[in-house]
Amino acid sequence: MDDTNQLEYVGFWLRVWASIIDTVLVLAITTPLLLAIYGRERLAAGITFSGFANFLISYVFPAVAVLLFWSFRQATPGKMAISARIVDARTGGPTSVGQNIIRYLGYFPSTFVFCLGLIWVGLDKRKQGWHDKLAGTVVVRPKRGNVEPVRFEA
Repeated sequence: MDDTNQLEYVGFWLRVWASIIDTVLVLAITTPLLLAIYGRERLAAGITFSGFANFLISYVFPAVAVLLFWSFRQATPGKMAISARIVDARTGGPTSVGQNIIRYLGYFPSTFVFCLGLIWVGLDKRKQGWHDKLAGTVVVRPKRGNVEPVRFEA
């Protein structure tokens, strides 16, 4: 990729902001659906945790949506809002479907032990969380300041 010195790694707080945007969007879609199916009282009582519709709406739909956004746009709406995209850490090219699945599943171990795998983004030189390291990805955006540019191996 020839625009590598025009890119920078996206750090912890920008990625938190992108996650908040994505969470609000997912809730804006899933909550009305769950309310329509289960009603306010059952939803508030937590009865839906064992429901099949809840499983589809709360877990399957968001996972499929995220994987589709990553595959076709290299970013979720939250990452798009901050001009970020997910790329292969070695080449800077688009990620594969396999990388996207590993990255998504990598969020689970990243949240174990006080979310250390997510906090790692703020500590790592390339701003990679454990999910990024597992999948071989980095999150980049157009360079905005005097920061070290992104470097890819190939």
